[in-house]
Amino acid sequence: MIVRIMGEGQVELADSHFAELNKLDDELLAEMQRGDGEGFRRTLHALLDTVRQLGEPLPDDSLEPSELILPSPDATLDEVRAMLSDDGLIPG
Repeated sequence: MIVRIMGEGQVELADSHFAELNKLDDELLAEMQRGDGEGFRRTLHALLDTVRQLGEPLPDDSLEPSELILPSPDATLDEVRAMLSDDGLIPG
């Protein structure tokens, strides 16, 4: 799966990593619902760091269709809230 982190680029990520990412996504959603800004920031960074660590970066000149788009590390709680689906940032 191709994942885009806004403002950074794309990485290719194996589907086998989505259980781990969904756990972080669930935490992020819960923190947003509670209005926990500090927890939201910490979990957003953990989610993005995990994608970076587990994914294989695509070359900068490559532009593949992204199956998943994640917010930039400096995105606000309101910006991320606007990106959410019923499942959070990551479907499933």
